[in-house]
Amino acid sequence: MSTIAHNLQVVTEAISVASQEAQRAPGAVQLLAVSKTFPAQAVLEAVLAGQRAFGENYVQEGVEKIHAVAQARGCTPLEWHFIGPIQSNKTRLIAENFDWVHTIEREKIAQRLSEQRPAALHPLQVCIQVNTSGEASKSGVLPGEAAALARAVAALPRLQLRGLMAIPEPEDDFDRQRAAFRVLRELYEQLRADGIALDTLSMGMSADMRAAIHEGATIVRVGSAIFGARQYNKG
Repeated sequence: MSTIAHNLQVVTEAISVASQEAQRAPGAVQLLAVSKTFPAQAVLEAVLAGQRAFGENYVQEGVEKIHAVAQARGCTPLEWHFIGPIQSNKTRLIAENFDWVHTIEREKIAQRLSEQRPAALHPLQVCIQVNTSGEASKSGVLPGEAAALARAVAALPRLQLRGLMAIPEPEDDFDRQRAAFRVLRELYEQLRADGIALDTLSMGMSADMRAAIHEGATIVRVGSAIFGARQYNKG
């Protein structure tokens, strides 16, 4: 068993244990393997171990990896999620190559993704990124503005609004981790009560996924616990 396969097994078991603790149904939490900065070979190792959903933060790197993995694996169905900041000049590449986008925070970006999504592909599955802490330096729409953006995104063709995503500030304490994720879960529940169709909470990473699962995460985004420590050389 490769190191990546072993790590995937450990993470999958941790998700299962946390789900049981939180009395979540089996299969309620999807593992998104965050492969940013790692080569296509690392993705292929994860695929051989049974992983099918992968997250990328950098558009060009992600597109090159998608193509490289497709050439190596042929028709193996994989799911690619874009989870990084979105620049206007990169929306076409995202719309043409990814299955999911977690980081919509502006209606203009959503409109461009809708217009540029090829008709031959299924609708792009999207989440709205929420700045749950209200810090000016952080990405995401403020909670009070999420409903208006959600309604605007839901009305666009070629997109399917699925839910909310957040990246809280790192926190070591389990209860404080839960409190940060609770903000997003309560907003999610409020939007659903207001008639906005949502089914996805993308929250939780390697260090805090247990707390996220306890607060209702349906997708956890795990990278380093699967692929190891990253060496960043991106500008």
